[in-house]
Amino acid sequence: MGRQAAVQKELPVWRSLLYVPAHVERFVAKAHTRGADAVILDLEDSVPPAEKEAARQRAAEAVRELAGHGVNALVRINSPLRLAVRDLEAVVRPGLVAIAVPKVLDAAHIRLLSAAVGELEAERGIPPGTIGFIGLIETVEALWQAREIAAADPRMLALILGTEDFAAQAGMDPDGEGLLHAKLHLVLAARVAGIIPLGLAASAADFGDTGRLAEVARRSRRLGFEGATCIHPAQVPILNEAFSPSPDEVNQAQKLVEAYEQAVAQGMGALALAGRMVDEPVVRRARRLLEIDRRLRERGHA
Repeated sequence: MGRQAAVQKELPVWRSLLYVPAHVERFVAKAHTRGADAVILDLEDSVPPAEKEAARQRAAEAVRELAGHGVNALVRINSPLRLAVRDLEAVVRPGLVAIAVPKVLDAAHIRLLSAAVGELEAERGIPPGTIGFIGLIETVEALWQAREIAAADPRMLALILGTEDFAAQAGMDPDGEGLLHAKLHLVLAARVAGIIPLGLAASAADFGDTGRLAEVARRSRRLGFEGATCIHPAQVPILNEAFSPSPDEVNQAQKLVEAYEQAVAQGMGALALAGRMVDEPVVRRARRLLEIDRRLRERGHA
């Protein structure tokens, strides 16, 4: 069952999602100042086992703090089920926007966690379905099921490929052509389900090479990605710029939508504009671009 049959909810605009290790106070305290559209408080890979409990408690506090600053607060939970349940018990609080689910196994995995989150929402007075999910595809098996995972539950908001884990299992160079194929497969799976594809078309682990990151991000947007995660604050403004509609793009989209609406009013289903055939699918992309631009302006980011 796809998103069309599920409860409709507005998809977020996440150009940049900054990972912050939840146990490192100096990073958490400054997270809201970094300019990211969303902050992912990490309880998984960046937190050593001995610090997991402290990270949970700090993440629960930080969710409220980030929400107070108008920043989308997300949490990446751990993948072992016993740890995941503890994480959810700690962080499902008012203000939490989404859970990043690592190492997704299949659609049933998503539905199981969704049921747990639903119970916690009900207990804590949070409207049902408030908290969304980002699915992290990190295995070859999960990639083959990406379409089913993307449509598994109305909480699903986005998909992203966990590059390093996936490449290691697949025996690929994490910056190679094979990985690009996997990422584009994820883009298509997300689009079929009506959710957001996140990620970069190539590795950007070297956050010091800002020029390369900007180039990769612009290419990623052309290939269908709408935003990406990052591990360093220096990457945030680069991603924000690369994944934002330019003034020229907004102008062209406005002209296209207006011309199409005039054509429809005259009984036509398509038209030629500036040497280009314009029909309903083209207009859908233009409207999505205008919607992103509108929401960024409302947030004061355009």
